Amino acid sequence: MSARPPIVLRDADREDAAAMIHLWRECAETSREEGVDAFSSTVLWQEPGVAEAAAALELNLASPDKRIIVALVDGEIVGALACDVSTITPLNLTRVLVVTDLQVLSAYRRKSIASTLLSAATNYGEEFNCELVATLTPAHSREPNRFLTKLGFSQVSVVRVTQASMLRSKLSTKATHSRDTGKLIAVRRTLRRRQLSSRRLRNTP
Repeated sequence: MSARPPIVLRDADREDAAAMIHLWRECAETSREEGVDAFSSTVLWQEPGVAEAAAALELNLASPDKRIIVALVDGEIVGALACDVSTITPLNLTRVLVVTDLQVLSAYRRKSIASTLLSAATNYGEEFNCELVATLTPAHSREPNRFLTKLGFSQVSVVRVTQASMLRSKLSTKATHSRDTGKLIAVRRTLRRRQLSSRRLRNTP
């Protein structure tokens, strides 16, 4: 049995942009092979240039409660995740660690990369007294969801995504229909009142 490779963890920085683009691209291609539909793949992964990725890393890492951890084997980034400290609802102070973007190169899966990253994330959450750990993964990615289920994660919500332009269009249409419906009801009520008044006048001796 071959020994597991030594794994080195550290925080990501903007200089990791190119390596992380490669990691995300390879994981997105693997997800498509696993059956993730085209729309989900497009929403979850729109490949940036190195400058954009570096700027995005800098922006995310500027958040005081957010951390992006990378896993290296022989100096190569082979896995990563992002974690953010939040509250379970906007109305109480129960802390939750939200883990997103757990990515591992396919050649390094089943080599404890994901477990090591999650362990580091959990330790980070403990620094903020997080009572819960939540993860976000693509719904149709079988292997990551099986892995998380074995670790005791249960599904408690559904994350739905749509294009902002499409949502605005549909909401605008619904609002327009609502206004038109209200106007139509008001017109009908006015007509009924007029009809009743006309009948009363005709029936008056």
